[in-house]
Amino acid sequence: MSGSPLESAEVWDAVADGYGEFAAAVMRPFSALALEFAALTSESAVVDVAAGTGALSLPAAERAGRVCAVDISPAMLRLLEAAAASAGLDNIVTDVADARMLPYATRSFDAAFSMFGLMLFPDRYRALGELYRVLRPGGTVVVSNWAPICDSPLLTVLYEAFREAVPELGEPQQDFLGLENPEVFQSELRTAGFHGVVIQRHSIVTRFADGVELWETMVRSSASLRLMRSLWGDELWTERSLRVRAYLDRRYRPNQPLPASALLGIGHKPQPG
Repeated sequence: MSGSPLESAEVWDAVADGYGEFAAAVMRPFSALALEFAALTSESAVVDVAAGTGALSLPAAERAGRVCAVDISPAMLRLLEAAAASAGLDNIVTDVADARMLPYATRSFDAAFSMFGLMLFPDRYRALGELYRVLRPGGTVVVSNWAPICDSPLLTVLYEAFREAVPELGEPQQDFLGLENPEVFQSELRTAGFHGVVIQRHSIVTRFADGVELWETMVRSSASLRLMRSLWGDELWTERSLRVRAYLDRRYRPNQPLPASALLGIGHKPQPG
């Protein structure tokens, strides 16, 4: 693959362990909500695109007959496989693959999910088209995306801390052309062919022992921060990281609740005729 550095498997492999500990835990409540929109049974076949370490695939496997978990990161999928084995789940198949070229036949699945994955793809239209292609008529798709930074205190405090270290960042800007805009989100799902599309906003609450834990957790689990560290080099990274930690240490109260908000887009593949 080419394009965004976040399309590199290596950067996700590098944060797999931290991602599995924190990022997947944050996403798990959103995954539980997503599963409620698909009436899964023991006969259902499910595909989870950008599956990561299994925040959706694992609970889906407890309800469905078969789950295909797709990701570009072999390390993420190895953690998913280990978690599945530990839980005694033998109905998950993992595939290292590009979301824009899924290795499955047309009309193979009853439900398709992508939790916080499509927002990272420069060509998300193809990825949405693939989700539509592999769904059976009448099947359900659920895609999630983070809400704008200003709607998520967790993201807001992190951005403010980062701006303390990198003042030229300026004010956070909403991406009106991206999926954090509900109108764009709905339009793109409809353009892909899905019917009955609705966009719902949901929030969860995160807490940390202190500002240092908050920052270190993000560093261990964020592929974007991993890339920044690589681009800046160790000396500049260390300098800016210390500024961020000092800011969070001053501004974040121990166990202060930090809500995080996301948008869930739900649609259905129409029946023929």
